[in-house]
Amino acid sequence: MNDAQKAKLINELSQFTGSETFYYHPLFRKFVYTEGVRHLAENAGAYWLLENFIFPKQAVREIAQEEFQVWTIKVNQQECSAVINLEDGDTNEVSRFFIPFTDFPLEKFTLWFIGGTLLLPSEY
Repeated sequence: MNDAQKAKLINELSQFTGSETFYYHPLFRKFVYTEGVRHLAENAGAYWLLENFIFPKQAVREIAQEEFQVWTIKVNQQECSAVINLEDGDTNEVSRFFIPFTDFPLEKFTLWFIGGTLLLPSEY
């Protein structure tokens, strides 16, 4: 994805405010995500990202206990790797996950997970 496409995607994502439609992951139906998250997954080729948010919640007790979560992916473009940081609503790091390979096009992006729903911060 070139710089113009990245800028276009960021602009499109900023247009999502609120959500009238929610989507379920076929394997994890108790978690939902919004229209903005779906747009991100489709346009960044990042449906894998949804699973990285859902799988740890199933396995790590500390994560499951946080009602409000801030998930930030930071991509190392040169190494094609990433780190996903999970924080509570008070900027305290709860967990960190390393992604050994990714083609996620944005250097840094944040999603929120609130009450079983994954959303863009602008959709809150």
